[in-house]
Amino acid sequence: MQMMTRDVLLEMELEEDDDDDGDIVLENLEQTIVSGFGSLESQQDFRTPEFEEFNGKLDSLFFNDGQRRIDFVLVYEDESRKETNKKGSNEKQRRKRRAYESNLICDGLQLEATRSLLDDKLVFVKVHAPWEVLCTYAEIMHIKLPLKPNDLKTRSSAFDNFNWFTKVLQVDESIIKPEQEFFTAPFEKNRMNDFYIQDRDTFFNPATRSRIVHFILSRIKYQVRDNVKKFGINKLVSSGIYKAAFPLHDCNFSSPSEDLSCPNERYLLYREWAHPRSIYKKQPLDLIRKYYGEKIGIYFAWLGYYTQMLLLAAVVGVACFLYGYFNQNNCTWSKEVCDPDIGGKIIMCPQCDKLCPFWKLNITCESSKKLCLFDSFGTLVFAVFMGVWVTLFLEFWKRRQAELEYEWDTVELQQEEQARPEYEARCTHVVINEITQEEERIPFTTWGKCIRITLCASAVFFWILLIIASVIGIIVYRLSVFIVFSAKLPKNLNGTDPIQKYLTPQMATSITASLISFIIIMILNTIYEKVAIMITNFELPRTQTDYENSLTMKMFLFQFVNYYSSCFYIAFFKGKFVGYPGDPVYWLGKYRNEECDPGGCLLELTTQLIIIMGGKAIWNNIQEVLLPWVMNLIGRCRTVSGAEKKAPRWEQDYHLQPMGRLGLFYEYLEMIIQFGFVTLFVASFPLAPLLALVNNILEIRVDAWKLTTQYRRMVPEKAQDIGAWQPIMQGIAILAVVTNAMIIAFTSDMIPRLVYYWSFSVPPYGDHPHYTMKGYINNTLSYFNVADFKSKSKENPYTELGDYTTCRYRDFRYPPGHPQEYKHNIYYWHVIAAKLAFIIVMEHIIYSVKFFISYAIPDVSKSTKSKIRREKYLTQKLLHENHLKDMTKNMGVIAERMIAVVDNNIRPKSD
Repeated sequence: MQMMTRDVLLEMELEEDDDDDGDIVLENLEQTIVSGFGSLESQQDFRTPEFEEFNGKLDSLFFNDGQRRIDFVLVYEDESRKETNKKGSNEKQRRKRRAYESNLICDGLQLEATRSLLDDKLVFVKVHAPWEVLCTYAEIMHIKLPLKPNDLKTRSSAFDNFNWFTKVLQVDESIIKPEQEFFTAPFEKNRMNDFYIQDRDTFFNPATRSRIVHFILSRIKYQVRDNVKKFGINKLVSSGIYKAAFPLHDCNFSSPSEDLSCPNERYLLYREWAHPRSIYKKQPLDLIRKYYGEKIGIYFAWLGYYTQMLLLAAVVGVACFLYGYFNQNNCTWSKEVCDPDIGGKIIMCPQCDKLCPFWKLNITCESSKKLCLFDSFGTLVFAVFMGVWVTLFLEFWKRRQAELEYEWDTVELQQEEQARPEYEARCTHVVINEITQEEERIPFTTWGKCIRITLCASAVFFWILLIIASVIGIIVYRLSVFIVFSAKLPKNLNGTDPIQKYLTPQMATSITASLISFIIIMILNTIYEKVAIMITNFELPRTQTDYENSLTMKMFLFQFVNYYSSCFYIAFFKGKFVGYPGDPVYWLGKYRNEECDPGGCLLELTTQLIIIMGGKAIWNNIQEVLLPWVMNLIGRCRTVSGAEKKAPRWEQDYHLQPMGRLGLFYEYLEMIIQFGFVTLFVASFPLAPLLALVNNILEIRVDAWKLTTQYRRMVPEKAQDIGAWQPIMQGIAILAVVTNAMIIAFTSDMIPRLVYYWSFSVPPYGDHPHYTMKGYINNTLSYFNVADFKSKSKENPYTELGDYTTCRYRDFRYPPGHPQEYKHNIYYWHVIAAKLAFIIVMEHIIYSVKFFISYAIPDVSKSTKSKIRREKYLTQKLLHENHLKDMTKNMGVIAERMIAVVDNNIRPKSD
């Protein structure tokens, strides 16, 4: 059918109390607009959808005629049957909607309306795009479509010999058949004969049809006011004129369709991808991409690849953990802590003022044993390995991403991204384009842009300060509660009480503070999500990609501080600036700074990571499973109200949950935060990759289950890559080398132990004839004279806590009576030099390896480059040959006509 160009636009009064989101100045629209606007009363210009009764075919994806496919569904509530809203408001909504639907018909789309079977107030408007409309907009959107079947042979892989093993993990090709590959090119109507069109009904697949129709729906106008137009389905849905707008699932997820022509792709995805019994199988990425679009497909491809790479990291991490476990008995310094003749006779100084008692070192026996599991030589090896692993992951993902770009036809994504309606609505300032020297409209001046950026940056900075304030609150909690635990828990000093054995003041403080920190993190996270969206909306990015990238950076910066601040505090600040018992450092002038266990803060950092990583994973999975399921259950109960009624496909999909425009954004964010935990602090917890691996295996299937069973079908979108998340991961990878090197150097006790073993266990500093770890604990604890407590108080607060003349504390200082008493000794300076040398050497080695790997592994494999060039060459050759054939044919016709004309002119003269 011939597309119509006549628009019906409502002329609305100035006093209408409607917001201006989505309003577009007329001069800013690149569409043909008639000068005389029709109104609702101009019935000759007004077109309405056909109202049809439901034909009883529950699984039908077509209009009642069974020929025209449903490409999109619009849902609204009939204003004539509303009871609570005002009559005037209902009439305004009805007029806008009818004008919009009229313009859809004028633009060539075909509509059919059907009333709901379960709720007679709801009306479903089914949208169908005819062949002419699809061809026109496919050319406008530069959609690549098949030219001819791809006859390039795939190279045999070296792993083909292991097909017997990998076949178990693959999806059965008899169930999900491999897609036929084609050479493709951007569609052009005037070269339609060049394309591989065997059947017009299947040339545009359902995902492409839905994308084209959504493109149209987002740009159809429905109202004009003061030379300003309103348009777009998003605006109509947000204002309540429509209840929903979505493409249809092709069938029920739990059973195939009764329609034999239905491909049942949703059912296949649920059975072979989302079902728990398929948890060990590889993902059917091609079918995911075909059904949901490239944007969803690239997310699951990345998540699957990340999970596969975690398998290697998890194996190495478990090996390092087992190394520490089996070498527990060789942990000399832990044995000395637990030995009643060594640790049981070492009296430690109180760790807070007045309330804290003296305590024996051996009450930390259990924590020292646990520390041997993580603070071992295997931890150093694993930290170096993870620095290389993260580079291998990023580089190999780039190659995999390039392969997907070729396979999914996004190598040269030519679709020009349109400006967001919210951006164009504010385009009121006219400037001269420096390149074209033509007038164009922008939403604000340079000065206005600077003001917006300043305000947005200030808002983000304020929220980051709020997180820092919460971290300070947690620190104050630690300092305050530690005094209470220290006063109550270790009442006797025999070290045999089970509470003392397993629940030391440090451990009790660490666990409770970690739990409170996790709760605060989740609360601030929920609030800031809304704040970040408000800030980004105010910033007004031009395109949807700019919008998502801007929101991504804001959210990640906030989440980085929110999730990692407590870990950074424990790793790099706690116990580092405490002074010594006679001259402690006070925080905020009131609270004495926290000290670490005699074995360091590494075990506490491990505890913090386990609680945050584990708590976040459990919370997110419960939320992702229960929330949509409960919402859908409530919706079904409200709608059916106990009646046993079967609904058609469009009505079943309406009662599912909408995914939301930023649904995929939150999935990425969750995984990137986890990626940070796995890489930034992995030196303190080698089992972090194993936890992440288990979580991700479940996450893939939970996300698949959500998409296929609980959510409406999303509008398919094109995507070449994972967007701004790639540079974020690269930044984390660079930072991870520094953090892990500093954790080993400053948080663990590995460097002091090595310095003692190689320098201070033997002469001239030590008394042992050979290198050994014996005497390490005694050598690393300094002496303090209890009488020197009076230097800070008129009365010694510790006289009633025991008759002790000296106590020990964790530091490297000269003993009382020494000419430089309480000053740092030679051991301290050796340790500091060794720590700095270790950081420099480790960073340079890992960075050198990282840069070498990045240079050695190209982003695009040689075979993929060859395929891309070969396909481009064959495509151009095919189009060129077809063009030459057409020209030759046309030239032949012209030549025959010219000869015929010449003959006709010459023959009369000869006669």
